Amino acid sequence: MRYAYAVTTALLMVGGTVALVNDNPVTAQTGLAVSEQANLAPGGAPATFADLAGQLQPAVVNIATRQKVQVATSLNPLTGERRPVTQEQASGGSGFLISADGYIVTNNHVVAGGPAGDAVDRVTVTLFDGKEYQAEIVGRDPSSDVALLKIRATGLPFVKMADSKKSRVGDWVIAIGNPLGLGNTVTAGIISALQRNIGAGGAYDRFIQTDTAINPGNSGGPLFNLKGEVVGINNRLISPVGANIGVGFAIPADEA
Repeated sequence: MRYAYAVTTALLMVGGTVALVNDNPVTAQTGLAVSEQANLAPGGAPATFADLAGQLQPAVVNIATRQKVQVATSLNPLTGERRPVTQEQASGGSGFLISADGYIVTNNHVVAGGPAGDAVDRVTVTLFDGKEYQAEIVGRDPSSDVALLKIRATGLPFVKMADSKKSRVGDWVIAIGNPLGLGNTVTAGIISALQRNIGAGGAYDRFIQTDTAINPGNSGGPLFNLKGEVVGINNRLISPVGANIGVGFAIPADEA
């Protein structure tokens, strides 16, 4: 028994030394891809996600939208004329920068408003440092639920898409976004399943399933691997009625 304890202690000490030798601290970058780094945990579970989260957070944005939606129709009893009654609705979500000159990826449903799914009237993007920009909707695709925005800025931190086909069930992932309107928030978990068909229909019904906490407001935000690459776009939470827990799903980076 004493011999076994001695061997175990020696192995732990060697493992700790190797981890220190191989440690590659990440540094903040401006105007450069923040994902060019060594794997923070080549030997297994990371001791902390703090370095990775700190480097990636500046590339994740909060998105706020406003849209006038018809909620009723009024009738003028004197003329018989009917007029639409509109109401301004506010919503929001998350997104992430994919270039230094301000291109942002998010979900289409984050920037679509009203029953017809039309584009919202106004999109405001807030960066990690608190700066706000009015965003242009460059393009959006309802079938894949992906949209591309653009803000007028340069020298911005950005992230790169991963080859999501290389993702494996059990891989560590972290999600960064704006859940429940709370602001920039980091959660961690693993990939629970790949190519998951959730009954959404269409050619893009092949999601990454994750146990990483994803809540309303996380939509459009990135799901990162431990290299700081985007493996998926957080898209939805499926939860039993009345339950406080659910299963999160992300659009694979390759499809995006």
